[in-house]
Amino acid sequence: MVRRQLAARGIADRRVLAAMAAVPREEFVGPAQVRDAYGDHPLVIGSGQTISQPYIVALMTEAAHLGRRSRVLEVGTGSGYHAAILARLAGHIWTIERLPELAATARRQLAATGADNVTVLVGDGTAGYPPAAPFDAILVAAAAAAPPPALLRQLAPAGRLIIPVGPLDVQDLLVYERTPSGIAARSLCACCFVPLIPSGAGTHGGAAPLAV
Repeated sequence: MVRRQLAARGIADRRVLAAMAAVPREEFVGPAQVRDAYGDHPLVIGSGQTISQPYIVALMTEAAHLGRRSRVLEVGTGSGYHAAILARLAGHIWTIERLPELAATARRQLAATGADNVTVLVGDGTAGYPPAAPFDAILVAAAAAAPPPALLRQLAPAGRLIIPVGPLDVQDLLVYERTPSGIAARSLCACCFVPLIPSGAGTHGGAAPLAV
């Protein structure tokens, strides 16, 4: 996967490649999908959600420019796979999932793979997580018509919001960076994600720690 799907397609950050090689993707899919866990495509994980294609996970992670002390917010925990990748690269990850059943499963899977610097939250990811803001990077694994203003406000100086933006059939994977002169945006590629749906649940601006 790392050689053929990632490095061959331009992913060059050695830390990202090492993280993608180290995290067992099969631990984050259902038993019937284990044999296809490293395929070059997304996989359904239940509740109408997916685990993203490995290349997209790597591309978003590389674009975040993470350091060992980076504070990262992920919106759309899903299976927990991307949070497990981020946990190997950054200081702490806060990840928000609107579906409690997915969040509970992700928390167990993250613990089983040793990702002890991840806080799993249940709530409305469009509101971000103000108690831990500002963030050096915010990664959103669901498509929006426009970047949620709360997420842009919670970026640290030079922080980056990576989010698919556009209609449901196809989106642009965009990077919004906070610069001294304002927010700058650039496109990474075309993509197709499930929609970002505000849940209206939780506390502290939409997200509450998960207790299981």
